[in-house]
Amino acid sequence: MDQDLVDELEYMKDLLTKSGFFSVDEIIEILEDQFIEEEIDLSGCEISLNDFTSENFSRLENAFSRLACEKIVAVHNCGYDIEEGVADAFELFVHLNNNKFKAEGFCFYTFEDVEEAIEEAKLKITFGDFENDERKALEIGKIIEEYLKEENFNINWDGTINNQIEINPFRWDKSYDDEKEYEIEGAYEVFVENQVLK
Repeated sequence: MDQDLVDELEYMKDLLTKSGFFSVDEIIEILEDQFIEEEIDLSGCEISLNDFTSENFSRLENAFSRLACEKIVAVHNCGYDIEEGVADAFELFVHLNNNKFKAEGFCFYTFEDVEEAIEEAKLKITFGDFENDERKALEIGKIIEEYLKEENFNINWDGTINNQIEINPFRWDKSYDDEKEYEIEGAYEVFVENQVLK
């Protein structure tokens, strides 16, 4: 195996571990998929999950959970990039509607955003509404900004729908938790719980 491939594999393994979203088995499965053409044997691959504190992540999770009360569905690790994230958010919207739950808007960060948070200590949040209504989307952005500030995050945002809301600084510190669902399944559960509690 050439050095570039070794480095790339090591980088991906490190990134997936630091993200705190995947079990050891899931990490191996993702690596096998990603490097399928290389026919690498990962059976002896040593992976130890991170032991981060989840201090910052818990504050983020708290803000995301509370947004459900404002009928904003907030998704952790939503797709690989923004395009996938938006598709997932709309898929979730349809699923909620089919089960008689009404979401007004969404916010999420993608796996690319997690990578940037790990590398550069800032996290970008994408947001919008489900009706392509700019005024409504802006209102949603302001609510998200407010909830993040209430968790004592420093926010960089120009107050427009053209730019993401950025938490800066944001030290990524999520540890793996096999008791919790994230992504669209987890966001669905949190949203529904908050509607039922109201």
